[in-house]
Amino acid sequence: MKRTIYVIVLMSVMTGNLLSEGNSQTVSDTLLRPIQLTSEQDLERLMNLLHITSLRPGPSGNPNAPNAANSDESKANPYPDLPDPLTLNDGRKVTMAEMWWKLRRPEIKEYFDREIYGRVPNDVPKVTWEVVGTSRDTTAGTPAITKKLLGHIDNSSYPLIQVDIDLALTVPANAKGPVPVMMEFGFRFPPGFKMTDQMKRFVDSMSNWQKLVLSKGWGYAIVIPTSYQEDNGKGLTSGIIGLVNKGQPRKVDEWGTLRAWAWGASRALDYLETDQLVDSKKVGIEGLSRYGKAALVTMANDERFAIAFVGSSGQGGAKLLRRNFGEQVENLASSGGYHWMAGNFLKYAGPLTSKDLPVDAHELIAMCAPRPVFISCGSPKVEGNWVDDRGQFMAAVAGFCRAKRWHFS
Repeated sequence: MKRTIYVIVLMSVMTGNLLSEGNSQTVSDTLLRPIQLTSEQDLERLMNLLHITSLRPGPSGNPNAPNAANSDESKANPYPDLPDPLTLNDGRKVTMAEMWWKLRRPEIKEYFDREIYGRVPNDVPKVTWEVVGTSRDTTAGTPAITKKLLGHIDNSSYPLIQVDIDLALTVPANAKGPVPVMMEFGFRFPPGFKMTDQMKRFVDSMSNWQKLVLSKGWGYAIVIPTSYQEDNGKGLTSGIIGLVNKGQPRKVDEWGTLRAWAWGASRALDYLETDQLVDSKKVGIEGLSRYGKAALVTMANDERFAIAFVGSSGQGGAKLLRRNFGEQVENLASSGGYHWMAGNFLKYAGPLTSKDLPVDAHELIAMCAPRPVFISCGSPKVEGNWVDDRGQFMAAVAGFCRAKRWHFS
């Protein structure tokens, strides 16, 4: 009874207050102001659309909690049988490269688009790039040129939401020709955020890779994913997702934040293809944690990226979703993580289970082959068992190593 009352009250708020003339005032004959929902309200809205009455709670990342995530390998594989990346939906086996590219890979992509990460709409507006600043500096003894860029997303169809992609490109100043570039999903701390000394040391250590890249004659690019899509459910009616939907909530099969971040990386690559300082055939993508998830999604969906470094991506990234070890499907379906995924993904934490998933992480990795993908995890003694390093290794073996056979034919 309590649950029924809650749903009625929430729907009353959504259809009454939030959609009333007072809160969705007409700006012109065709435009309404963006809907404002909390993450909890938007999650409830999706559950109602999917006729889901409850979601299973995910385990805790605290090993001392009563509901701590499993870290016992003997209990980690309740569903050991994975979908075969080389078997078509009609049961036929993939026996040649053409069958993979024209038949099986599109089937796998459709499942990920519909059930896992969501579809990119057909009418996503164009991006126009502007160089807003250029500087010369020396990084670890290497003279470098840095360009600051903004990718202005066309909002003529809905001027109430303005979105820009924040991108920076750094290349060796003394390069004799176009250079390879590693693109990173970069973190941006909120205004006024004060780092502890320990955090500052960690952040400073993360820049070592940039010095290494420059010393080898490569360049690097940093795209800020939260500049064009916030990392929360509240932001789903703003950013690029909100712009395309004209400020209205998304449908159950439409893109979540991870797929939107990947879209932004692809638009950044569009720019790099026009920059004479960059060898656009040798651009890689990398990210850590949630941005590791985004890096893998990017690599799988944009074949122009030559290589990927996927760091500690865990559940929703390179980790097998079916594994009962560390973070679970139920954690991704919570109010703190559901926005990363398609609305349809909620089904697998409610009436269905991870066993019912039509695809798993090994097939996302298979979509990247034959391009190299480096899947990285920290030591469990340092990082804990949350990201399930073994589950990520199992996914790489089951996906990349099997699908790879057909890509070189």
